[in-house]
Amino acid sequence: MKVSNKQVNTPYDQCHMDTSFTQINPELADLLPQCLHEFCSTAAHEKGEILFSTGKKPAYMFFVNEGEVVLERLGAHGGSVVLQRTRHGFVGEASLQSARYHCDGKVVASSHITQMPIRELREAMENDSKFSSRWIGMLNREVKRLRLQCERLSLNKVQDRLLHLIETEGKDGKFPLGAGLKSLATELGVTHEALYRCVAGMESKKALMRLDGYLVILTINRR
Repeated sequence: MKVSNKQVNTPYDQCHMDTSFTQINPELADLLPQCLHEFCSTAAHEKGEILFSTGKKPAYMFFVNEGEVVLERLGAHGGSVVLQRTRHGFVGEASLQSARYHCDGKVVASSHITQMPIRELREAMENDSKFSSRWIGMLNREVKRLRLQCERLSLNKVQDRLLHLIETEGKDGKFPLGAGLKSLATELGVTHEALYRCVAGMESKKALMRLDGYLVILTINRR
């Protein structure tokens, strides 16, 4: 029997690989289909590292396990404008559908970050409807978080903004300081001097304390 050497065009099987892979965050593992796990790799990143730069073609999606990453771009007056701050979860989700990055991804505190190739991620979404639904759910939660951020920025008092942040994005009255108070002030839309005064005042009233890299609420008095 003669065997044809003609190449047969078959769909790319993203699950064909059978290699060992880095253990990933349980939350990320639950979100991604099993056959994407092997494409993930996790590494430590130091403060100041650039994950991606404006104008570059996106190749990877990044998930922050711990630490802090910001998306920033150059403002009209030459300073940096922070577009997104991530301490846990995906950073730069929009790059999944973008031909170029429109901002820089910068590590602002020592972090553990998992990366996965965008090509395989896109293919999984196209072929796995359950994964697509989970991804949409994740994006919906991010939209809710951004709405809370808008609500927070509408508050007039620094203390109210700080308490709102701890209550909505912290856990059990604790919020990670990450890159520090100066970075946190940018997220709250206040000067770092104003935030320093607020924290010091709350500490003196035994309403707040800094402990092991966290801001911890002790009592709540908004007066």
